[in-house]
Amino acid sequence: MKIAILGFSGSGKSTLAQQLGAEHQFPVVHLDSLHFLPGWVERDPQEERALLGEFMDTHQDWVIEGSYSYLHFERRMDEADQIYILMTNRWIRLFRVLRRTAQHLGTPRPEMSDGCPEKFTFEFIRWVLWDGCRPARRQQYLDIARQYLHKTTIRKN
Repeated sequence: MKIAILGFSGSGKSTLAQQLGAEHQFPVVHLDSLHFLPGWVERDPQEERALLGEFMDTHQDWVIEGSYSYLHFERRMDEADQIYILMTNRWIRLFRVLRRTAQHLGTPRPEMSDGCPEKFTFEFIRWVLWDGCRPARRQQYLDIARQYLHKTTIRKN
């Protein structure tokens, strides 16, 4: 079984991915951990694509968490047996982001790359509340749900 999890920052993607991976004993990839090198340096997009492509080529079952439209997005959606789209309210997402920041401040979260300690920035808060959940992104998720209706679950928790 292959599971893709999409959603806005703070919607619970990583938590759901960890739960499903543990429940089914599937390998889990958090796309943020492919995207960021130590020190929050962004990895070269071609290298990210190669790493994810290799993972998908070498695993029969997987859970892949994250949106990143340039990372084999269509392939992930086509190959996934189940797609979860988390459409959580922005204020709940902000609360969750603040809670996880307080919990992991100064250390990397389990799903992040080593050398990427959790930090508080107003830029990320703006991303959570506005920039990362613009109407076009929301529409993209709804379009995916329509295109892959038979295998998509939308959660609005």
